[in-house]
Amino acid sequence: MNEVLYLVVPAFNEKEVLDDCIKTLTNILDKMISESLVSSESKILFVDDGSKDNTWQIIKDANKENKYVKGISLSRNEGHQKALVAGLFKAFDDNADISISIDADLQDDPNAIIEMVKEYHKGFDVVYGVRSSRKKDSFLKKFTAEAYYKFLKLMGVELIFNHADFRLLSKKALKCLRMYDERNLFLRGIIPQIGFNSTKVYYERLERKAGKSKYNLKKMFTLANDGITSFSLKPLQFIKFLSYIFLLGGLLSLIFCPIFVGFRYFDLSIIISVIVFVTGVLLYCLGTIGNYLGKNYIETKRRPLYFIKEDLDEEK
Repeated sequence: MNEVLYLVVPAFNEKEVLDDCIKTLTNILDKMISESLVSSESKILFVDDGSKDNTWQIIKDANKENKYVKGISLSRNEGHQKALVAGLFKAFDDNADISISIDADLQDDPNAIIEMVKEYHKGFDVVYGVRSSRKKDSFLKKFTAEAYYKFLKLMGVELIFNHADFRLLSKKALKCLRMYDERNLFLRGIIPQIGFNSTKVYYERLERKAGKSKYNLKKMFTLANDGITSFSLKPLQFIKFLSYIFLLGGLLSLIFCPIFVGFRYFDLSIIISVIVFVTGVLLYCLGTIGNYLGKNYIETKRRPLYFIKEDLDEEK
């Protein structure tokens, strides 16, 4: 096969796992080339997301020794989604026929890459890497992850259950992705909207060999919030529904409280509790509306998603 495959690998402070990552992905590429699944011009494209350790230096050294390794370095830490987009767009500009995104920690089984490419040759433009189970997760992690997917689905966000950002995109699908000119990126929601023939490849998630996960609880909540507010108007619709409930409740309380309780004996603590509760609800509603307004404000500025500080192609 003559299709050029780009493995796009975002990396932020991943010095502990990078050598093993390069070795593993190199072996995967060698195997696929020997089986004529992809072209010998295929590459491993690392995207250094403003790392503070020597991640970028490891990538630069590997570029000199490994014919597959390429790399770009962003000017600052932009976050996983923007780093991933930077790598995918670079792959598109380099005329890659296929791109597969995978994290540098290789917890997403790299052997599934081969199955993804085989599915591509069957005519699929999008192949999702999906976890087959969460048996290795703790109860808390399993519960929060499943609740995350179910809640986003309830909010109207189209997602692939148990799929993160391990996926294959054909050149045609990637070209469509480039048409999304958004600042608030949530690729897990954008990719299903592209359409085309898609399928899934199931795999067992592996243990991290070294280092620590860069996805803390705050980043997970931020990603979930981006997913909801970027693809769903249901929170705003819920606020409208909530306003009707409180208007009705307020009207009924004005009518019936004096009748059943009496003005003289009406407990002041109940009034204070109601005021505090309603105030909290109103602040929540204002915060939700402000969230949407803030996103629109950022979108209208049309600021660049990222800046590339170094591109190893330009240094040759």
